[in-house]
Amino acid sequence: MNFSVQDGEFIAILGPNGAGKSTLLKLLLGLVKPHAGSVRVLGRAPSKGNKDIGYAPQFRMVEADFALRARDIVRFGLDGNKWGPGWPNRKRDELIEQVLQEVNALSFADAPVGQLSGGEQQRLLIAQALLTGPRLLLLDEPLANLDIAHGQEIVALVKTVCRSRNVAVMLVTHDVNPLLPAVDRVLYMANGQCAIGTPQEVITSQILSNLYGSQVEVVKALGSMFVVGVQI
Repeated sequence: MNFSVQDGEFIAILGPNGAGKSTLLKLLLGLVKPHAGSVRVLGRAPSKGNKDIGYAPQFRMVEADFALRARDIVRFGLDGNKWGPGWPNRKRDELIEQVLQEVNALSFADAPVGQLSGGEQQRLLIAQALLTGPRLLLLDEPLANLDIAHGQEIVALVKTVCRSRNVAVMLVTHDVNPLLPAVDRVLYMANGQCAIGTPQEVITSQILSNLYGSQVEVVKALGSMFVVGVQI
């Protein structure tokens, strides 16, 4: 696998379960080491705790009785994993307020997280990932368990963040259709192989058949793409 991502570029990472999509993010984060070859991120080898990389893990709804406030969850992105006094209170609070506004979460910033919708909770994870001013934003399945409307809102938000901050975004997903109007390129992974390009270049019957090693049909209708012949 050999590819590069430009500043301000929005890339979707696609492929079936077990293709290595989440593992790729872990490689970029320095959480696992490659079995062969080398990985360079922002000009250097991956390392844990790199402030130039923002990461939002796979989203799971919290329990309804979870009482911690939304802004408190976001704050953990600054000093929740560090010993000592952390950031000065005023600077920390200003930064938290800024990212909450950026993800349109100020209206529920003081609400208990357990009372928020899935889309609202996902906004908090993105806000948390933005706190350190990253150059690369990694999002692992941010659309999972969201309905169509909330999924579209998250896609629009991520695209806005990508362009306004000129930050590179790599987003893992199972379904490219909500992302078609927003992404610049897709990285499709299957059977230890990959293809990268625009959705129109990569999501074709020929390319996917080559990746899977069997016949795959891509059907395009009503502005969406449907892959027939494999379980994604």
